[in-house]
Amino acid sequence: MSRLARRNVIGRAMFALTGLSMFVTVSSLFFILGYLIWHGFRSINFAFFTQLPKPPGELGGGMANAIAGSAELILIATLIGAPVGFFAGVYLSEFGGRKFSFVVRYVTDLLNGVPSIVVGIFAYSLVVVPLGHFSIFAGGFALSVIFIPIAVRTTEQFLQGVPQSFREAALALGAPKWKAIATVVVPAAFGALATGMLLALARVAGETAPLLFTSFSNQFWNLSPNEPAASLPVMIFTYAISPYKDWHRQAWAAGLVLLALVLFINISARLLLPRRAPR
Repeated sequence: MSRLARRNVIGRAMFALTGLSMFVTVSSLFFILGYLIWHGFRSINFAFFTQLPKPPGELGGGMANAIAGSAELILIATLIGAPVGFFAGVYLSEFGGRKFSFVVRYVTDLLNGVPSIVVGIFAYSLVVVPLGHFSIFAGGFALSVIFIPIAVRTTEQFLQGVPQSFREAALALGAPKWKAIATVVVPAAFGALATGMLLALARVAGETAPLLFTSFSNQFWNLSPNEPAASLPVMIFTYAISPYKDWHRQAWAAGLVLLALVLFINISARLLLPRRAPR
């Protein structure tokens, strides 16, 4: 066999292998989505969004309190994590030196790889133990620890994508460096920065382990940040391992709602990035 023929055979074999891998990956995703939609859509109803959980053994009820609790947890995580991640990313992109920036990036990457259950233990020791009780704030703090490293790296990456000529033009007009960043660089990458924050938000929306140590759960309405509250991930875990069939049904419905939320955030981020990213 000639060298050209051998290359063609190897090329076709590798193309078939990569195509098969792509098919397995996409099929797995659609199988999971289809399986969850099949069970969740049959289990979801209006009461799920408007009623509180019923006591064990009683049919019906919903997870309105868990939906509200998840929204509050995500809000607190965003309020804490977004500013810290944004300003840290701006520093790394625009002000950081070589050695210190390398250390910060390395620590950020390490923090991004810390298991979420370890983050939960950390938040438990730092917030829950001193306060003496579980709370929504403790859960939001735990989620913000996961949020921050993603926000830092995406902010730095997108700001570095802004052409250097933008900075030079602003400085040539006499603007201080901080003003050039605030009025030229950041607005040029605004859409991309928002995308990074949305991706970080999608990452923390489905976390369960940190909430078991921090916000815990609650069977009633609670909008106070200083008290424990239910959340969709924890309720899914609790209902899925229960011996009650009706709770299993509601766990499927909660899984579908949570998946829809994460997919909505991811799709919004993907749609936002091409339109507003710097060129």
